[in-house]
Order: sequence, then structure tokens, then C-alpha cells
Amino acid sequence: MNKKILWLLTIFLVGAVAIAEAQQPKRIPRIGFLSSTGDPNNPGSRVEAFQRGLRDFAYIERKNILVEYRYIEGKPNRVPDLLAELLQLKVDILVLGTLTGIRAARQATKTIPIVMVIAEDPVATGVIDSLARPGGSITGISRLTRELSGKRLELLKETVPGLSRVGVLWDVDNQGAAISFEEYEAAARALKISFHSLKVRGPKPDLEEAFEAAAHGRVNALITVRNSMLTRNVKRIADLAIKSRLPSMSDGIDYVEAGCLVSYSSNDAESFRRAAVYVDKILKGAKPAELPVEQPTKFEFVINLKTAKQIGLTVPPNVLARADKVIR
Repeated sequence: MNKKILWLLTIFLVGAVAIAEAQQPKRIPRIGFLSSTGDPNNPGSRVEAFQRGLRDFAYIERKNILVEYRYIEGKPNRVPDLLAELLQLKVDILVLGTLTGIRAARQATKTIPIVMVIAEDPVATGVIDSLARPGGSITGISRLTRELSGKRLELLKETVPGLSRVGVLWDVDNQGAAISFEEYEAAARALKISFHSLKVRGPKPDLEEAFEAAAHGRVNALITVRNSMLTRNVKRIADLAIKSRLPSMSDGIDYVEAGCLVSYSSNDAESFRRAAVYVDKILKGAKPAELPVEQPTKFEFVINLKTAKQIGLTVPPNVLARADKVIR
């Protein structure tokens, strides 16, 4: 075989391989999203915000990215089974929004990257090594929600002149809520406010009994520690607080929109939109261990004046002036 024929044959084979590779469909990345809010029929603001974030990077679901959604639906005992489903689907990245889910995922896999959106301090809770260099397979966003306990109590005290005894409504079976409860207890002592624990359990919390306990405990304001179970019952909580004429503080604007009095927190939707930034970086080859964890730089103070009127509370003008958003 002369050199010319050999050269032509080589060119032909290289071209054939290139054509075959070009014709082979490119694998579409698959993301597992475990949501602590919403359900399949009503995904909620967190899922919607994440989807907006994906679109910012030109990801279109079912075209160049697949997202498998699973919903806790107020039942934290479902987390291991839901995670197992996602792992069986061989997802490339997990997006998780609860401390319970993150800890369970870390035990279930050491290789799949995890993008967290967590309310607690991820270093203090042992989720990562440091904010600058997380280490391991976990990175994402710390919303610092739990670290705002003292500030919420301060704002509540300013909003409700004469506040002396606050009741804290929390899910006794939730890991994150237990941490937050302790922080509120410490903050109340520092502010010299009496403190009353209002415990509930899922999946169907006896909220009426909790509010009766609040009345017997003579609390004159309420704080709700957010978690998936209580979020699913936010309208009932708001209605019972109004019926009891109790000013209520929460850590999310959705609670105020449902009828609670005030909230102070980072922007929940923005945090989940930012989770898509981490997904994009990891899909492009970045290592979670080397991606610094983000923290919010802005917090929102929201007041529902309609609720204030219903419970007979006049919000002091200086407090109203500091609100980032007022619902009338």
C-alpha cells in the first residue's frame, strides 16, 4: 500500500470517527432538587426562583438540563427515602434546603456534589470546614436566618411597646428548629424578655393547643421558627395569631403575606436563585470544596399593617419608617 493510499485511508477513518462522535447524543445533566416547601401541584417560590436562576444561564428544563423535584411536604421522616430516589436516578448534583436533608445526603454519598441553601451556620453545625474553603462535596449559600434571632427579638420589642413575654412556636422534632430555639432563648435572656416554649409535632401539629398554651402562659407576642411542617400551616398560624390578638414575628416574607405581623430575614427566593449559580459552576468543572459559601448582605424587614389593625396594634412611626416593605 503506497503512502498516498495510506494517507487517504487515515483521513477517512478520522473523519468517520468524528462524524460518529458528532452524531452521538450529548448526555443531559440531571439535578436532584429536594424542597422543604411546596408540593408537585404547587411547587412554590423556592422552586420557581431556582428555575429562574437556571434560565439566567440558558438552561432549559427537558432540553439541556433535567431537574428531578422531590417534596418533603412537612414530613421530615420522608427525607431518606426521597434522597434514595434521587440517588437511584444518578443525579449529577443535589440541591438541598434543610439541615436534615444535607446531613442525610452526606451520609448517603461522598461523591455527588451538594449545593445547599441553609438557614443555619454551616460551619458551626459541622456541615463544612469553612466558608472560604468548604472542603468535601458541599457548598452553596448560608442564609444566616438562624443567626438573626437576637435582631428579630429586638425588632419585635420595638414593634410591640411593653413586650414582656414572648412565646416561641417550634417543631420539637426538627434539628434546625432546635438550634434556633436555643438561640432565641439566649437572646431573650440578654434582652430580659420572659420566654415561653410552644412545642408542636408533625405531621399534623396541634396548633390550637399551642395557642391555648400561649394564652395560659400570658405571652403577648409570638415568634414562629420556620420549618417545612409549620410553613405548610402558615395560614392557620397567622389566623390563630390574629384571633388571639398576638403580634407575630417570623423569618420569611411569605409568613407576613399569609397574615403574620412582621418578618426579618434574607431574601429567600434570591438565595434559591443563586443556587443555580453553583449548579452552573459545578457542571462546568468547578469543585464544591473550592467554591466559597455565599452569605447574604441584605436583610428585609417587612410589616403587615392590615394585620396590625386587626389585632389593635399601632406600629410606632420610627419602626414603620425602617421597614423595607409594608403590606397594607
